[in-house]
Amino acid sequence: MSTPELPLVLVTHPRNRLDTYFGAEALAQLRQIARVRLNPSDEDLAGPALVDAARACAVVIAYRQTPVNAASCAALADVQAIVRCAVDIRTIDVAAASAQGILVTQASAGFMASVSEWIIGAMIDLGRHISAGVLEYRADGMARPRMGRELRGSTLGVIGFGQIARYLCSVAGALGMRVQVTDPYATVDMPGVTHTDLAQLLAGSDFVVCLAPANADTENMMNAQTFATMRAGSYFINAARGDLVDDAALLQALDSGHLAGAALDVGRAPDQMPTAALARHPKVIASPHVGGLTPSAIEHQARETVRQTAEILQGRIPVGAVNADGATRMRRPLNRAVAS
Repeated sequence: MSTPELPLVLVTHPRNRLDTYFGAEALAQLRQIARVRLNPSDEDLAGPALVDAARACAVVIAYRQTPVNAASCAALADVQAIVRCAVDIRTIDVAAASAQGILVTQASAGFMASVSEWIIGAMIDLGRHISAGVLEYRADGMARPRMGRELRGSTLGVIGFGQIARYLCSVAGALGMRVQVTDPYATVDMPGVTHTDLAQLLAGSDFVVCLAPANADTENMMNAQTFATMRAGSYFINAARGDLVDDAALLQALDSGHLAGAALDVGRAPDQMPTAALARHPKVIASPHVGGLTPSAIEHQARETVRQTAEILQGRIPVGAVNADGATRMRRPLNRAVAS
């Protein structure tokens, strides 16, 4: 008796990023509901390579750097859905996907704790000159003691009041920091947190943390003018997106001595990493986009991706869909091969 094979699903994660950014457990769960085709290379699939890899696939699970443009959407003849294994879906042309009837989904944030902990660690490092001392010891065998700054009693200014910011504000408050936020679209109802405008926040904060969403309105929001507005001797931390910052303006604010330092987990280099020019600066602590790179954070998104895929393969629009009205391909039967 012949039985239908499971639908085919493409996972675009580069081979050397699969274990770290998707994980064995989520992959095993995915293989219970679908046949899985993996990216065989260490490079991001794009253009004709992506289209070729997705042939006969019902779903494409897209790595955070996988670009899906209008041309690719038009050529993905068999694909019913592109499931983004991340919150940020800017690498996918959603309008083009809708025009082709392809569903697009995104994962929910599962990295509030991990990113907030990275920020707290960065503030401690900056304020207590830990990395600077480590580098001096490694280079010369001795280091110059520097006066530090406690988080307790310092003022934290947070740009954006989303899920990460809410978690961060609660932790900062527990550490004895004064906390203020700015977000024109949010209602700030957290005890101990003051809602103010951007100019007042910048002028009154010892540590400014950028957690705003990246869009056309926030492009280069941290520029020469806004850096000049920051309190002299304060610190800037970016754990959101590199698009929010004018790198040349940040370098100038550091070189002039107006800012005491900066910590960057994101930037304008590939894969949203800090650029080399900033990462090499003696007043900068730079990490390679690892704020959300912890097992629990990655597993949250990978498992959610598998759950979304399971719903799609059953013909249902999952939670996390961003263009449900345009997902006309969801109405057609899946292309299932038959095995004897």
